[in-house]
Amino acid sequence: MRLRKVVISVLFLVLCTAAGAADRKYIVKPRPADSKALPFSEGVLLGNTLYIAGHIGLDAKTNMPPASPEEEARLVMNDIKQTVESAGLAMDDVVSIQVFCTDLKLYDTFNSVYKTYFHGDYPARAFLGAANLLRGGRYEVMGIAVKRSQ
Repeated sequence: MRLRKVVISVLFLVLCTAAGAADRKYIVKPRPADSKALPFSEGVLLGNTLYIAGHIGLDAKTNMPPASPEEEARLVMNDIKQTVESAGLAMDDVVSIQVFCTDLKLYDTFNSVYKTYFHGDYPARAFLGAANLLRGGRYEVMGIAVKRSQ
């Protein structure tokens, strides 16, 4: 009877350890040019789920949003894509996106760029108005991606 309890306890520990390994956290770190001790990660991968921090589309030379709303949308979506791919996922793994925008008239402009980043079904999405965004940006985008089973 005592041996049975020991075997069951050992099996339980092995199973718990294996289950815990699937939930290890991986941090997507800011790119070196962006890593001025920012108090957040670009993304956090926990198990198969990637939580993508808010990104804004900044010109690499000026560190400010570009003059063109289309170019800003492209820059922010490129940043999202880079974060997703850095975690070993693909854009088609993105399941939810939130877009904050300072001018809701830019809805169609953003969509014309946004739709080029996905090949299958689009993620669930919210497009929300915001009075102001960091550095005078027009868009801030955040989301969630889930790695699909192979």
